[in-house]
Amino acid sequence: MSEINPVETSAVAEVDARNGQRRKTLFTALGCVVALAAIGYGAYWSMYASHFVTTDNAYAAVEIAQVTPSVGGTVKEVRVTDTQAVKAGEVLVVIDDSDARLALAQAEAEYGRAVRKVRGYQATDTGLAAQIAAREADEQRAVAQLASAQSDFERADIDLKRREALIGSGSVSGDELTRARNAFAGARAALESARASLAQARANHAAAVGTRKANEALIDDSTLETNPEVTLARARRDQAKIDLDRTVVRAPVNGVVARRQVQVGQRIAAGTALLSVVPVDQMHVDANYKEVQLEDVRVGQPVELHADIYGSGVTYRGTVSGFSGGTGAAFSAIPAQNASGNWIKVVQRLPVRIEINPDDLKAHPLQVGLSMHATIDTRSSN
Repeated sequence: MSEINPVETSAVAEVDARNGQRRKTLFTALGCVVALAAIGYGAYWSMYASHFVTTDNAYAAVEIAQVTPSVGGTVKEVRVTDTQAVKAGEVLVVIDDSDARLALAQAEAEYGRAVRKVRGYQATDTGLAAQIAAREADEQRAVAQLASAQSDFERADIDLKRREALIGSGSVSGDELTRARNAFAGARAALESARASLAQARANHAAAVGTRKANEALIDDSTLETNPEVTLARARRDQAKIDLDRTVVRAPVNGVVARRQVQVGQRIAAGTALLSVVPVDQMHVDANYKEVQLEDVRVGQPVELHADIYGSGVTYRGTVSGFSGGTGAAFSAIPAQNASGNWIKVVQRLPVRIEINPDDLKAHPLQVGLSMHATIDTRSSN
């Protein structure tokens, strides 16, 4: 059995002591570093990072303009293809206009006929006014004739009564009495005739007045251009002109053609979806944030955006412009049955609309549906 060297034992103990002290120092330093890192991160989070809310559940979107014809017909030309850039007002589709031209010609003819018809009403009114004046003159003449007949009747009546009074004395012959009686009968007949003529003249005058009133009802309170018949015919003519213009289908906005479904020779009806125009210069972002992230988010706050297609090297500036009226689950085809017995709470996401700076969008165009990364700076209280 070998003897233990006291010197060696003392050296080993001293080395172990130094190693233990070194490990203690390292653990203490590591703990200090971790504590300082935790404190630093806490300060960074509370003072800076907590004011930003981020999501990668965001996508480029836009209000797509769907192109539909206002009139039906056979497609004569299709001047665009998918992915083609177009300007607002540019011709996209041409519909055969033969029927529209015929309809316009017919409407023009109807308008001309309505104008002539109303002019006829106006001319008739002038003629009826003259006719009424004539009937008034006839009535006045009949009144005068009645007065004359009345006078003749009264004179004949007096003459007859005188002769009848003298017949007994022989002063009047029978022949003279007969003539007096005949004169009386003639005067009475003339009086009745004058009365009948006056009644007829008054009836003719009333009829003429009624006829003019009926004609006036067609042109009353209107001119040739404001007459209802002319206005209706003009509206139909204008509609026919519009329908003819609508046989040429134009782009409603600047954008890129997508989902073209129309072909030459196809028979289409009004309202048929022909194609879509995507206004790529009006893109926005729909960012689906968790409901717990939106406590401090307000309209008008700045947003930093990145598109996966360009990577983190391209930054878009944006602004919060609004919030959806409901969560995605609320508007889904089959809404969640939260009232069922097997209910599990799921954090909902609310779409937030973010408008993109036009200059950034112009420099780096986006397409509908591209994935985005959105970070909202909530330090602003707007």
